[in-house]
Amino acid sequence: MSIVVTGATGHLGKFVVEGLLEKVPAEQITAVVRSEEKAAGFAARGVKIAVADYNAPETFDGVFAAGDKVLLISGSEVDKDRAAQHRGAIDAAKAAGVALLAYTSAPGSLTAALANDHRATEEVLLASGLPYTLLRNGWYNENYTEQLAPVLQYNAVTHAAGEGRVSSAARADYAAAAVAVLTGEGHENQTYELGGDVAWSFAEYAAELSAQTGKEIANNPVPGDALVGILTGAGLPEGFAAVLAGVDASIEKGELAISSGDLSRLIGRSTTPISESIAAALKG
Repeated sequence: MSIVVTGATGHLGKFVVEGLLEKVPAEQITAVVRSEEKAAGFAARGVKIAVADYNAPETFDGVFAAGDKVLLISGSEVDKDRAAQHRGAIDAAKAAGVALLAYTSAPGSLTAALANDHRATEEVLLASGLPYTLLRNGWYNENYTEQLAPVLQYNAVTHAAGEGRVSSAARADYAAAAVAVLTGEGHENQTYELGGDVAWSFAEYAAELSAQTGKEIANNPVPGDALVGILTGAGLPEGFAAVLAGVDASIEKGELAISSGDLSRLIGRSTTPISESIAAALKG
C-alpha cells in the first residue's frame, strides 16, 4: 500500500508530500509528476516517482495499485476541460482498486464558473463507485499575498467583491488537511467544506496591508466589467480575467465565506490568518 499524490511538484502538492514525509516512510509515498526533473529532490529522499499527464490518460496506467490511497489534486489549466483531464486518473484508480481517492474540489457554495469543472469531476468520482473524500478547498491566502506587487505599486486593493468576505487559509493548511485524510481513518465517502477560521473583507485586507507596510493602501471596489478591463489591460487573457471577476462576484454573495470549521478540525489547530501570510510575503 502506498499513498499517491498527483500534481506532487505543484504549489499545493509540494506541501502535501512534505507533510506526508513527516508521518510515513518515504518509500510509502508515490509522487506523480509531469517532469521527473522537478521531483529530483523528493526522489533523493526516497519518494517513488511516477510520470503521468492529465492530458494523456494512458500515462496513468500502472500508476495506482490495489489498496492505495490517492490524492487527486485538480489540474491548474482552467482554460481546459479539467473534468475530462481528471477522468483518466479516476478511471485508472478504479481499475487498480484503490482504497480511497481524495479530490481537491471547490466549496459547495461556489457558483462561479471556476467551480464547474470541480462539480463535473465530483460527478465522475461519485459515479465511479470508488471510496472518496471531497476536499472542497476554499480560497488560499496566497491567491492574494503572491500578487502584492501591483497592490504596492498603485497603493490600492482593486476588486469587484464589494463588502463580501473571504475565509481564506494558507496553502499549507489545506495540505495538512489532505495529509490528515490520507494518513487517518474514517474519511471514506466524506465531504469536507474547508476554509479559514476568520473571514475578512477587502477593506480589512487593505487596512492590514497599510498597517504592515506603513503605506496608505486604499480599498478600491469596482464593477465586475471594470475589473475585467483592468486585468486585461495588465496583460491577462480576457477569459481568465472574466473567471477572476466571477470569483469576486461570488465573494460579494458570500460564497467564499466558509463557516463549517472542517479545516481546523482536520488539522488540529487554528488556520493561518491572512495577516500572517501578508507578513511572510512582505519578508520574502
